[in-house]
Amino acid sequence: MTWWNHIPEHIKPTILTIGSFQLRYYGLMYIVAFAIVYYLVLYRVRTEKLGYSKDTINSYFIWAILGVVIGGRLGYILFYNFKYFIANPLEIVIPFDFSNGCHFTGISGMSYHGGVIGVILFSSLFCNKNKVNFWRLADLLCPAIPLGYTFGRLGNFINGELYGRVTDVPWGMYFPLDPTHQLRHPSQLYEAIFEGIFLFMLLWNLRKIKVFDGFFLSLYLIGYGFVRFFIEFVRQPDSQLGFILGPLTMGQILCIVMVLGGIFIIIRKASHDSGF
Repeated sequence: MTWWNHIPEHIKPTILTIGSFQLRYYGLMYIVAFAIVYYLVLYRVRTEKLGYSKDTINSYFIWAILGVVIGGRLGYILFYNFKYFIANPLEIVIPFDFSNGCHFTGISGMSYHGGVIGVILFSSLFCNKNKVNFWRLADLLCPAIPLGYTFGRLGNFINGELYGRVTDVPWGMYFPLDPTHQLRHPSQLYEAIFEGIFLFMLLWNLRKIKVFDGFFLSLYLIGYGFVRFFIEFVRQPDSQLGFILGPLTMGQILCIVMVLGGIFIIIRKASHDSGF
């Protein structure tokens, strides 16, 4: 064994603790993620003359943040832990545990796919309200999103959560939250690299290509869904769900839907642009 295998055991997920309240790096990573996407989008608006004002982008990001938070939370409840939250509905929105006094616990549980759905819905509402072309706005955002997402996965790694399955690869790690204390894939880092950095480099380098409005949204859905589908084979399934369909996890099923959605956009937009 090497120092690498024990990295998670030496990471403190909290920045500051005051009584029962904890400020965690995970929350900070969300702020960093939004900030990176925001400034990359502003950079594109400024350098590529895409016809958006800073005020429009500022207004949109308020809607987008709401979409991520609300969609991510509701997605986790619906996709991953529905029975529990139906029995404990207050825990959906209240970050306190009252079972033994009053203890701050934070809002635990967010779904990436729920966040995507939330952003798409809130973006549609924003575009309809402000007479903005949804597909062009989506293509403005999508090349920047993966780099922000990278920090979300780093937050998962620092938290020691969403770790991978048991392995014997030399780069495996021990995670403090693992009750079995076995060597596991650092799947959060795999996701940060491939769903984040790799996908960002691909979309960012292609961002000026003009195919059809919605092209980068479709490419993002397909690219993320494809990469995440295969990484899920080494990621530990959620304990309350396990495997959903044969060897497939809930994340993989949602990724299949995501890829099909991207393909549908391509077929729909291509046939529309060709006059079919």
